[in-house]
Amino acid sequence: MNAEALMADGLDDAFCGMVERFGSSPVACYDTQKVLEIFVERDGMSMDEANEHFQFNVLGAYLGENTPVFLVNMSEE
Repeated sequence: MNAEALMADGLDDAFCGMVERFGSSPVACYDTQKVLEIFVERDGMSMDEANEHFQFNVLGAYLGENTPVFLVNMSEE
């Protein structure tokens, strides 16, 4: 486990687990589709608004090597 891994506030229901790769510490992984659904249901956004908010404010918020990653589940598309 990586004690310095950053977690995304308010997105617990979209948390998938931790991911790791050789030479890097584990980081938190979130399901992108579930994140979007949280924004729609919790915050009253349209899906387009949720996607724009996600792209700019979540995915675009790189805070270093401990920043979470976001899974696009290809089996759901």
